[in-house]
Amino acid sequence: MAAWSTRTADSADLAQLRSLLIDSCEPSDIPSPTVLDRAVERGAVRVAESGGALLGCVVAETPSLGHVRLSVIAVHTSVRRQGIATQLLAETVKANRASEPPLISALAGPEDAALSRLLLACGFLGTRLMRGNGPGAGVHIHYQHKSRVAYLDPDARHLVPVSDQEQLAESLAPSDHAVTALVPLGDGSAFEIARFEQDDPATLQSGEAAAGIAFAGSILAAITFLLGFAFSSTRFPDDVRLLLIGATFSTVLSLIVYASASGELARIRSNSFGKIMKWGNVLSEYGGVLPFLISLPVTYAQASGNPWTTMVLALVLSAAIAWYEQSEFSIARRFRRSPGELALMVLTAASPTVGAGLVAANATSWPWTTVLVVTLSARTWLYLFHRGAEADIAERRQWQIR
Repeated sequence: MAAWSTRTADSADLAQLRSLLIDSCEPSDIPSPTVLDRAVERGAVRVAESGGALLGCVVAETPSLGHVRLSVIAVHTSVRRQGIATQLLAETVKANRASEPPLISALAGPEDAALSRLLLACGFLGTRLMRGNGPGAGVHIHYQHKSRVAYLDPDARHLVPVSDQEQLAESLAPSDHAVTALVPLGDGSAFEIARFEQDDPATLQSGEAAAGIAFAGSILAAITFLLGFAFSSTRFPDDVRLLLIGATFSTVLSLIVYASASGELARIRSNSFGKIMKWGNVLSEYGGVLPFLISLPVTYAQASGNPWTTMVLALVLSAAIAWYEQSEFSIARRFRRSPGELALMVLTAASPTVGAGLVAANATSWPWTTVLVVTLSARTWLYLFHRGAEADIAERRQWQIR
């Protein structure tokens, strides 16, 4: 257990804060009393303490909406290298996370190896070199916290000695290059510069919308074919016909939603692409794909008249749906699960076997159809209105509306 605790600073800590900053920071790095007072008032100062004494602090400010600047990271000289700064920094980053994470940035001089290592270890990247204010002022590396997953090219990395600021500025000039590590090199240290793959959100989202449209169109064609067979057969249960009609309607609706996502992408106005895609994904799966698959054993039972092969097919299909529901490919896997939802998943997986058994035995299938419709409707309602965005959707880069 750590020998210190952390909390948000209050006005009673101002005197100790100023003393801590004077003892552990360069005079030029200490915020003015006014700036420090405002930061404490906004709850933007996090401190570590032990026995009532402050050991370290992180002071943040918000220069603009969606941008958090870490102006001071300080730890008393007597307790450094014990993880205090790492914990304070991690908690500050966590406290500023939201549905749309802000840019969290900090400045560090190239010669300040301790601060650079701390920022890099806590998920920051050095993206550019910035000149200081005033004559004779040095340069600083602009670090920013990674708010989304990025991929670097393993073959496009090189080392730049800390003392070679001209080469460092040249290496960070391209927008896709960043400092990713501070490593020992000979008698000194060097920054590792890596090149990141630059993805295009418009291209990625356009591809996702096109894939949704193609998938929903294929499912619609298959459902339409099965529906035609259902209408041509005089023995086909009316309730299953209605189920296929509902699946057709839901799949057509998902196509409309996917088309709406394409229009949203083309206009780039409201940043609602992820929400629209969630509607299309849920409607196409629980309104189109699953009713279509569950109806297959029923169709086979009517076409073959063989109860044994019908039940084998139904059991295999139930097992396949159960496996799919637990796999990483399932739409349900992208949302938080609850005990009630697990019960709905079991009912969904069992539906092919129950439905095929009723049809093969010439029993009434209306109760089964009703339970299936209620189950799929409940899952649709749950994912659309009682769950947030699909996993990873909220982490994607948002367009800036100006």
